[in-house]
Amino acid sequence: MNLSLRKVALAAGCLMFAGQLLAADPSKEPKRPECIAPASPGGGFDLTCKLAQSALVNQKLLTKPMRVTYMPGGVGAVAYNAVVAQRPADAGTLVAWSSGSLLNLAQGKFGRFDESAVRWLAAVGTSYGAIAVKSDSPYKNLDDLVQALKKDPGSVVIGSGGTVGSQDWMQTALIAKAAGINPRDLRYVALEGGGEIATALLGGHIQVGSTDISDSMPHIQSGDMRLLAVFAEKRIDEPEMKDIPTAKEQGYDIVWPVVRGFYLGPKVSDEDYAWWKDTFDKLLASEEFAKLRDQRELFPFAMTGPELDTYVKKQVADYKVLAKEFGLIQ
Repeated sequence: MNLSLRKVALAAGCLMFAGQLLAADPSKEPKRPECIAPASPGGGFDLTCKLAQSALVNQKLLTKPMRVTYMPGGVGAVAYNAVVAQRPADAGTLVAWSSGSLLNLAQGKFGRFDESAVRWLAAVGTSYGAIAVKSDSPYKNLDDLVQALKKDPGSVVIGSGGTVGSQDWMQTALIAKAAGINPRDLRYVALEGGGEIATALLGGHIQVGSTDISDSMPHIQSGDMRLLAVFAEKRIDEPEMKDIPTAKEQGYDIVWPVVRGFYLGPKVSDEDYAWWKDTFDKLLASEEFAKLRDQRELFPFAMTGPELDTYVKKQVADYKVLAKEFGLIQ
């Protein structure tokens, strides 16, 4: 496309998006919008909420500021139960979720509430699982780590978000399985999300962090941390990521996308749910959102409403099969 045609296309896109913004009905906007990050500050849930916070306000899809609050516990379980039981009809409350939330739901870790207990609203991007070490770690690649684990599985302290069966645990369990090691023999420290994993790793309290690439990039760019592997199909074609090897290219056929998004309480009205869905549809179609998503090291994955609900239910069913394979559920 030549330069003049690019300008025409860009102008048309801007006019279309401006029209979408004008179509928003501010009278339906929640009075006190809030995003709950169900973990400590600094991890993926925090990143997800702050992406929505900045994108929705910057593009005037919300006229009131959105606050971000933190509700750690059970890698999402405390927030899930609190919203379902105590704030089920609060139309202003979004809660961040990830693929790890769905994996925990598949194992019944959210208590008496299952994947049908909330209204799944939007998926806004995806990251990929990763294995992180400090920059001065003796482990230079994934095989160095595997050989150390084969020699003595308990000699390496691995930090993961959540306990046995969590998403981060599953990533290292898949590596262990591929290497013929019993995942139960590995030495884990359960932490509350990516922020705590980074703090523990950089503080020398753990030797390896099972995390994801978006959580890790600020520390990679500062030179404090390295990634032994990212669990993507192929190397990520971004300047700051292109040198990070995949697990697959190192002989471990493991791919683990980490989808991120939001849900609402189960008794939020259809009208309020439709307002949020319409708002996110407009947001996800915009070039400005794509830029903000890219700045947070997330990759395209846009889905809302009934389509997302179907996706979530299928993912939970698939995770149940995986959980059974590892003896996590009957």
